[in-house]
Amino acid sequence: MLPPNVKSRSVVHFRVGSGTLGFMVEMIAARGLARRFKTKAGLVDAVRGIDLTVGAGEIVGLLGPNGAGKTTTLRMLATLLTPSAGTAIVAGNDLRKSRAVRRNIGYVAQVGGLPSPGTVLGEELLTQARLHGMSRPDAEASVLDIAGRLDLAGLRKRALVELSGGQRRRFDIALGLLHSPRLLFLDEPTTGLDPQSRANLWQHIRELRDDHGVTVLLTTHYLEEADALSDRVMVMDDGRIIADDKPDALKARVSGDVITIGVPQPDVAARSEAAVREAAAVRHFTVTDTALIVTVEDGTTALPPLLRVLESAGVRPASIAVTRPTLDDVFLSLTGRSLREGDQ
Repeated sequence: MLPPNVKSRSVVHFRVGSGTLGFMVEMIAARGLARRFKTKAGLVDAVRGIDLTVGAGEIVGLLGPNGAGKTTTLRMLATLLTPSAGTAIVAGNDLRKSRAVRRNIGYVAQVGGLPSPGTVLGEELLTQARLHGMSRPDAEASVLDIAGRLDLAGLRKRALVELSGGQRRRFDIALGLLHSPRLLFLDEPTTGLDPQSRANLWQHIRELRDDHGVTVLLTTHYLEEADALSDRVMVMDDGRIIADDKPDALKARVSGDVITIGVPQPDVAARSEAAVREAAAVRHFTVTDTALIVTVEDGTTALPPLLRVLESAGVRPASIAVTRPTLDDVFLSLTGRSLREGDQ
């Protein structure tokens, strides 16, 4: 347990003699966590026995397409769903002791509650704080503090139904922070927001970690969001965690350059594969209906011979792009399909 005046971070260091001893402070430690649902079509394994660790003071992104099991995982860790199997310690408490866990966590669902005519600070946030068992003076102090941190103070007398999408999302996060949780779960926090509101919310999330020591586990299917926000990214697909590392380290797995060659017809892409493989040392090759996606060591030197063999094969590319690897390329290399495909 950290002293109350020490901001929690991922690693705590103690001096022992002439040396220093460091260890990871785990805010979440789950082992074999699984959830099976019974549907009309039969049993569905939404989460398939995952191991998951989040250190104190981290922002960790759970990245994957819709249906990967991200929300189910968050709901289990937040005590809103009972796991079918597995164990977890969340914020220092056994997941089975839901009341103790809930005192230490905040949860912001993907979709907020129904619109209300109540005012943001005077009624909605104050009522929520009182429901957490705070006295009225403590509740008012907490509301003012959270409102200031999330730029809601100027909306004191505004009704909830009058808020914009970005303001409403900040309000949802404020609800989850009123009781000063050590750990915050955010489920698709920026879905539906415009680019400016999304960037502003990213900054607020970083400040929760940097200025207040809050640990954040968020789900997202936005590649740029996971890349921009997360200290660490867990890639999830079909109920399993298939990769877990820092964004740059994950992208380093797909070394080299990615050449994307747009083609006019699906059959053209398929019959061009053999020629492309002969022209360059291909590390990874994917054919879609509209493109050849090739990973090579150096795109600058590989592109001219690729274009020559395509010309010899009678293929005229519709477009050509050479890029550095992205998190989507990581997902592609791990699963054989694009993250964007899984999101449709």
